Amino acid sequence: MLTILGFAMIATFLVLIMLKKMSPIAALVLIPALFCVFVGKGAKLGDYVIDGVTSLAPTAAMLMFAIVYFGVMIDVGLFDPIVRGILKFCKADPLRIVIGTALLAAIVSLDGDGSTTFMITVSAMYPLYKRLKMSLVVMTGVAAMANGVMNTLPWGGPTARAATALKLDASDIFVPMIPALAVGLLFVFVLSYVLGRRERARLGVLTLDEVLVDEALVEDVEEKETETVLVGSGGSGDGRTPLRTGGSGSGTDADARDEDESVDGDDDGFQGLDPHRATLRPRLYWFNALLTVALLTAMIMEYLPIPVLFLLGAALALTVNFPHIPDQRARLAAHADNVLNVSGMVFAAAVFTGVLQGTGMVDHMARWMVDVIPEGMGPHMALVTGVLSLPLTYFMSNDGFYFGVLPVLAEAGAAHGVSPLEMARASLVGQPLHMSSPLVPAVYVLVGMAKVEFGDHTRFVVKWAACTCLVILGAGILFGII
Repeated sequence: MLTILGFAMIATFLVLIMLKKMSPIAALVLIPALFCVFVGKGAKLGDYVIDGVTSLAPTAAMLMFAIVYFGVMIDVGLFDPIVRGILKFCKADPLRIVIGTALLAAIVSLDGDGSTTFMITVSAMYPLYKRLKMSLVVMTGVAAMANGVMNTLPWGGPTARAATALKLDASDIFVPMIPALAVGLLFVFVLSYVLGRRERARLGVLTLDEVLVDEALVEDVEEKETETVLVGSGGSGDGRTPLRTGGSGSGTDADARDEDESVDGDDDGFQGLDPHRATLRPRLYWFNALLTVALLTAMIMEYLPIPVLFLLGAALALTVNFPHIPDQRARLAAHADNVLNVSGMVFAAAVFTGVLQGTGMVDHMARWMVDVIPEGMGPHMALVTGVLSLPLTYFMSNDGFYFGVLPVLAEAGAAHGVSPLEMARASLVGQPLHMSSPLVPAVYVLVGMAKVEFGDHTRFVVKWAACTCLVILGAGILFGII
């Protein structure tokens, strides 16, 4: 009976969030609460939730302060020279432009938000693709794959969800995965080189006035005839908000948002990183760069827990860059929506995972799954999970996969001696493909800004993204990580 109810709870949760009948936060709370009553353990719901919240508090803290930190870094202009440098590197060579697209997307993905990455990348690169008549699906495909690999950062969403669902430390999942993810990112760059050579062979190295690849290009792009707008941005209702990045675009994994995003406007102009925005701090650039390098180094070396590192980093970045209290409040307010959405999702997940564990549903479902999986595949559950992550994360949201499916797979793996850490790492393999899923709102920002049909983007990117996933999986197995 518990097996049936467990699968029914997961199925109900998946259907409701995939059909967008409920937001992920509401579904994570209300569906398990209802099924807890069905099981006959409604009186213990409070205990399940408190236990879950206690275990998930560090993950929520990490996400909250990581969003604030990287949001501030974008605000103060840490990435502006990188954008200008990549534009200068690209010049009029299609090969360089495609590689530059992958490099820019990977760097900007450090903020953990797909929408922000696509806004900045397309705003910077679209004019070059358009003026040189390059294939725009190459730009969207490369950007999506680079962001998909980088989306596995602990503050990006999937790693935090896996840690939340299996009650693990995010750093224990992510740090050992770095070599495999680095191989995956290298594959994206190699693929960018191959695609760039195709474009160079088709178009040649064209002559283009140097102004197009200098800072003046960015300023010229901002002189647009009509304003591109982002409609229905996550949680904002039906309002229309100007599409811009400097100060309000940072956040975490965009697929936590529960509304479709689309782009209007037929012009070729975009508002990217405004070179004259009031939040810029050019005199503090090297301080911010060194602080970011030190923070990431400390995270990899595990000098302190990741939540503590980002808490200290966010506090220091705000204090140094915005010494006046009203300015600090303004920066926090600019990123408050993203912080609330993500931290709320994590705490809501405490209800789902708490009920699933506390009622014994997970144990019963795992035993059933162990019985149906061929005995010979049991010790290879991590490999099975890695392969399954490709279709499952493409056809369902990260919330559905990590909170609904992964715990069951992990319990089945544990019965055959496969550790939860191996299962969590294997579950990250499908992210390069996931970022082009029709269930990810950020992909509509990408194709909308690039004026590419979603079907064209899908036909181009799916095969390459799947290859990237398999490369990561193969590297993980080769290095003994998975």
